[in-house]
Amino acid sequence: MNKEEYIELNILKLLHHWTNIATGIGTLVIIFLSFLDYFVTPSNFKTFLIYRILTATAIYITYLFNKQKINKNRHHIITISAAVIVATMVALMIEKFGGHQSPYFAGIILTVAFVVGLAPLNIKMCAVASLIIYAIYLIPILIYDNISNTPFFINANIFILSTIFAIILLRYLIHQRFISEFGLQYDLEQQKEKLAMYSQQLEELVQERTKELAISEKWHKSIFDNATDGVIVLDKNAMIINLNQKACELHGFDKDKLIGVNIGLLEVKGDKEKFEERMSRILNGESLVFETEHYKKDGNKVLLEVSSKAIDIEGKTFIQSFYRDITEKKAIQEQLLHSQKMESVGALAGGIAHNFNNLLTAILGYAELLMEYSNLDNDSSQRVKSIESSARKAGVLVSKLLSFSRRDISEIRPLNLNDVINDSVKLLEGILDKRIGLKTTLDNNIPTVEADPGQIEQVIMNLLVNARDAMPDGGLITITTRTTEVKRDLFDMPTYIMPGRYVLLTISDTGSGIPKEIINKIFEPFFTTKEKGRGTGLGLATVYGIIKDHKGYITVQSEVDKGTTFDIYLPVSGKTAYKAMRPQQFSISGHEKILVVDDEEEVLKFIKDILETHGYRVLPAQNPLSAVDMFKELSGEIDLVITDIVMPLMQGKELINNLKAIKPDIKIIAISGYTDEIITRDNTMINEFVKKPFEVNQFLSIVRRTLDTGIRDLPFY
Repeated sequence: MNKEEYIELNILKLLHHWTNIATGIGTLVIIFLSFLDYFVTPSNFKTFLIYRILTATAIYITYLFNKQKINKNRHHIITISAAVIVATMVALMIEKFGGHQSPYFAGIILTVAFVVGLAPLNIKMCAVASLIIYAIYLIPILIYDNISNTPFFINANIFILSTIFAIILLRYLIHQRFISEFGLQYDLEQQKEKLAMYSQQLEELVQERTKELAISEKWHKSIFDNATDGVIVLDKNAMIINLNQKACELHGFDKDKLIGVNIGLLEVKGDKEKFEERMSRILNGESLVFETEHYKKDGNKVLLEVSSKAIDIEGKTFIQSFYRDITEKKAIQEQLLHSQKMESVGALAGGIAHNFNNLLTAILGYAELLMEYSNLDNDSSQRVKSIESSARKAGVLVSKLLSFSRRDISEIRPLNLNDVINDSVKLLEGILDKRIGLKTTLDNNIPTVEADPGQIEQVIMNLLVNARDAMPDGGLITITTRTTEVKRDLFDMPTYIMPGRYVLLTISDTGSGIPKEIINKIFEPFFTTKEKGRGTGLGLATVYGIIKDHKGYITVQSEVDKGTTFDIYLPVSGKTAYKAMRPQQFSISGHEKILVVDDEEEVLKFIKDILETHGYRVLPAQNPLSAVDMFKELSGEIDLVITDIVMPLMQGKELINNLKAIKPDIKIIAISGYTDEIITRDNTMINEFVKKPFEVNQFLSIVRRTLDTGIRDLPFY
């Protein structure tokens, strides 16, 4: 049997098999779809059920005929017959229900899918079967039906013809695949026959076994010498008896200098007891994978991952070990662990900051009310100002905590980094010592980056203040920007920086520098080298959190008494820089009824106080459940809802959804120490967001604007 005959026979077998499947499944599907008739056209259900039973019976008969024997012409006749039977049934249903507008044209598509899609016919027979099915559908409509809904009829025909074309194309591709696969099977069977012949010939070549063993030994030696890991073979006394070139490179010694040396002499820590325990376990048959540190010829150390196992060769026991340099891998793991630790502390900091902001809201708010509405003498006025000043400083600290934990709301937009640097420099010029110089070298052609200007300004200010504090006797701060491209094969780049285009911001100083023993701790929260009262230890932790949140990277190089350099990599955006609009000013008084919801009693009292002071009628609610009950009774009278986001019993998002379900057009202002961007970015949920702590007049202005327009302005920070 030649290749073409083999392929044709196997396709014929497949045709027989799949025709059985198509007719068998088709019989069940035809009956099953009667449920569709019941829901689509109950009046025709009984008639259509008779059609389906007769058709299913006819298809089942073709199924029985097809099972009898494998014959190409027989299969083609059975397939075409089945197509005609099913298509006729569908055509009768179409004529009974809707004619050219009948949704049962989908039955024609299903018939084509079953007949052409499942039965592996050749392309010619696929085309014939498809045209017969289509003709059975189209011709009766054209002859007997009055086509009144032309678009529907055209659409139906397009769907049918598209399906026919797609299925024929798919069938052609599958048919070609069958030819390829069966051709490959034929070739494999031919190869098997040849292999059987070769096996017989190999038995005659036993006398060449010595030569083959020599070739095998050379092959294994080549693998040993060229392995990408270091391979060292020890005797049972841990003496090196063989090693490959990679092992020599890892240690910096020539091969002849290491052979005969006890491997324990290369161990850095020299834990003899632990070394002997490992040797004993390996010699007792245990496979070990462990980490160790070895000395190199130049005195440096290399961190290694070792996989060791005892092997027996001609009655003698040896230890084969594979050595892999994991110095870089360990550095990346330490970076990851550091990042995870900062994430955990950040979550704690965010929770503390949220509760602290609630307290600051009441403290600052009542301080403002005392200053504005109370007749205080000079001493009392100064004391209130001191309270307000201390509270604002605490607010700055909370802001740092929120930035560090990345729970503060941010406005990411395209911006030119040079603009933020220039603004930051202007702010800092007034507080720099005259003995400290500030030099900027900014590339005017840098592309934009996606960033929050306030957060990037905070990064720059923190680094500049740290640089100033590192130079008590004066020095020079240098700020540069440029575009750089990180590639995987650049040896001077940290491996954790992903390849791509970045805007590189470099801030360097000539100050006291950072000792090596603490440089890996500088980004940890609450770590500081400044004396008590001069630093919180959140500055660089905040910088790290902000840069990570911007999908960027920060690196540091420092040398004691010579200075420090921070490199910040921000991904290139290339979009047009954003220009902010000025917020519109509003009055602050009113008479409307406002529902205020906050679980903190002092914050609730404060908001109620300032609103009522300015003419509003306030309904206070200390928990969301009572707020929902109150809103159900008085929703027609309530003009505005002011609600906290983070509360027990029910979160702000759930409360807002409940209120909107009662009164969809209710205006809502959300307040929180930090917030979920899903709420603040969704204009369909809230009209405004106010961040705690806030200033009274600004808060009242937002309330008035929301009541008057409901149009959201720039986010309030």
